[in-house]
Amino acid sequence: MSEPGQEAESPESPSDPTIAGVIERPARRLLRPSAVVRDIGGSYVVNGIIGLIFSASGPVAVILAAGAAGNLGTAELTSWIFGVFVLNGILTMIASWVYRMPLAFAWTIPGTVLVGASLKNGLTWPEVLGAFLITGVLILVVGLTGRVRKVMAALPTPIVMGMVAGVFLQFGLDIVNSVGAQPWVALPIIVAFFALHAHRTVTKVMPPIIGAFLVGIAAVAATGKFHLGAEPSSPIASPVLQTPEFTVRAIMELVIPLAITVIVVQNGQGTAVLRAAGHQPPVNLVTVASGLWSVLGAGVGSISSCLAGPTNALLVAGGRRERQYIAALVFGLLAVVVGLFAPVFVELMQAMPGEFIATVGGLALLGALQNSFRSAFESRFTMGALVTFLVSVSDLTVLNIGSAFWGLVAGVLVSLSVERSDFRADRA
Repeated sequence: MSEPGQEAESPESPSDPTIAGVIERPARRLLRPSAVVRDIGGSYVVNGIIGLIFSASGPVAVILAAGAAGNLGTAELTSWIFGVFVLNGILTMIASWVYRMPLAFAWTIPGTVLVGASLKNGLTWPEVLGAFLITGVLILVVGLTGRVRKVMAALPTPIVMGMVAGVFLQFGLDIVNSVGAQPWVALPIIVAFFALHAHRTVTKVMPPIIGAFLVGIAAVAATGKFHLGAEPSSPIASPVLQTPEFTVRAIMELVIPLAITVIVVQNGQGTAVLRAAGHQPPVNLVTVASGLWSVLGAGVGSISSCLAGPTNALLVAGGRRERQYIAALVFGLLAVVVGLFAPVFVELMQAMPGEFIATVGGLALLGALQNSFRSAFESRFTMGALVTFLVSVSDLTVLNIGSAFWGLVAGVLVSLSVERSDFRADRA
């Protein structure tokens, strides 16, 4: 028997190609609004809200930390947050409605960390915007070729994850440094995070990063570290159209690593999460949409879009598979609301001490850092992954190009030299 609002049709299956044999066709026809309303249920709404709160806590702290590294002003940060929430919220609602499955799009967190490091090492914001734009075009072209799976398999995953681990490491170290600088702010956040992690039943209701975020707010208030500046001129966001600058250094330093993190790491993770929940996400469509929306986002200073792994994991945490798209619709709608009120959100976050941002942002990445180490050194390509990690975590700059790019180059070259059997086994 079909669920309310669901026509009795064939079960969800990999979609049929339609546009030049590339973009997957939805398995079923579009739902009418009345059918969507009938599918709404309490658990799906709650999952959507939790997904939004997760995205608006730790991941936003990562954006603010990256912005602080580049001394970005409130206008640039507000426009960035407007773009990643409003644009991706709209994309999420459209894709989830059309394909009847949770397809929550957000922004690349590894890419955000990478951008922060590049800004700290001398890239200007217009140069970064130029890299955002070219990255979006590159992702779009890869998606339109219909060879996304081949691209995802071209670079050994351990080497890619070695780069991710190297990029993320500083955020983990920032947690430790925050304890030394502001223990009464950082320690309660850390204790709350791991206390929630220790209780699996509580975690289902209160994800650890959200609980840590709320405890951190209380700690900041109790210690008197909350210093609100001048109120924003308008609570409604006014996105700033920004002019990119194209330089060889920025293109070499950011475009390839950003594209790899979106296509291989982020979209790969999001696809795996949805498949584990019984969905068959349209891989080519996801890549094309990520590229197109990345181009749009670059105009207002937003980093590349991607299929969000952790958020989608929250959206499929309960309920019937056929109705989980409702959670994604709720997430997308709330994301648009948060983005529209980005000035208020940014002002409140900037009123927090830097240690609050560093601790919450670091904890939000802790699981990803752990997984990147596990994926990098689990089985094959371990020497290449180690070299990639060491180079990526260094301050190496060659030809004005940062260490993440050279880490990938060095790791691949080392593996080609000493781990040729791993390449053969991978192909087999």
